[in-house]
Amino acid sequence: MRVWIDLTNSPHAVIFAPLVGRLQARGDDVSVTARAYAQTLELLELHGIEHTVIGHHGGGSRAGKARAAGDRVRAMVRFGRRGRFDVALAHGSTDLPMACRLLRVPNTTMFDYEFATLQHSLNCRLANRVLVPDAIPPGRLRRFGVRPPRLVRYPGLKEEYYLAGFEPDPAVPRSLGLDGSRIGVVLRPPADVALYHRFENPLFDAVLERVGRRDDVISVVLPRTPEQGARIRALGLPSVVVPEHAVDGGSLVAGADLVVSAGGTMNREAVVLGTPVYTTFAGRLGGVDERLVAEGRLRPLVSAEDVIVERKPPLPAAHRFRDPDHLLALALTGLVRS
Repeated sequence: MRVWIDLTNSPHAVIFAPLVGRLQARGDDVSVTARAYAQTLELLELHGIEHTVIGHHGGGSRAGKARAAGDRVRAMVRFGRRGRFDVALAHGSTDLPMACRLLRVPNTTMFDYEFATLQHSLNCRLANRVLVPDAIPPGRLRRFGVRPPRLVRYPGLKEEYYLAGFEPDPAVPRSLGLDGSRIGVVLRPPADVALYHRFENPLFDAVLERVGRRDDVISVVLPRTPEQGARIRALGLPSVVVPEHAVDGGSLVAGADLVVSAGGTMNREAVVLGTPVYTTFAGRLGGVDERLVAEGRLRPLVSAEDVIVERKPPLPAAHRFRDPDHLLALALTGLVRS
């Protein structure tokens, strides 16, 4: 089977790297396209995933995003026409469902945050299958025109699937100063160009200022863009390290004592890998985070003073993993039209 996977943001490279390997191991011919944005391309190189670069991010405005998306969809159609794909799959790409609709390629769109309204209004109506975690109430998706059988729900977190079999590399946190001599904190800033995250976030800045000046802490900040990295380095906080290049985030999170993040994927990786995590997300919490908060596995943060900066317990909660082949089966089985 010829499978087309499209990646438009850094987390997508992390999500699909192990899934691409599984598809290839079972004999599928997989082609990956990727948008030049954030650390997406660097992470693909880090994981050794062959890919074709198509398009770039359109910036913070709706008009810029629309122009960039139009250009990219046209290029994607040309690529897809040459590839003669049987099926296609993406997590959050708006471009792939558009291109596949024009090419009549059956495709599945995945996501785990239901309040990216503009994105889902397009993707859910164009894709042949919509695959989401069962923590998202189906009623929240009806406004996007999706119901069973096109709507398929999977148990748990996507991170529990793609991290199955993951072995953290202890050299990654050590290379960034997380060597056990100080409390290790990993921070992820807000997505300041995402249309669903248009809020000032002084809370993240306050946390960064607090941990960035403690002598007993080493803080690693993983910026989303080079501009974010430059701004954080310019603060001159003595205990803050900002990597120049993309790193193995899973290994870093596993080796940290604490994660403070405005993102989603890194928060849930911390949950799965047993590292305490606070969310500074300023938008409306989705169903996945609502469930994790209710279970006490994710801590919402209201004030920087509420962050408990301490060593991670020596015996964290047992990891919870699920079969990634089950996720791939839900995404692709029966999608090819006869």
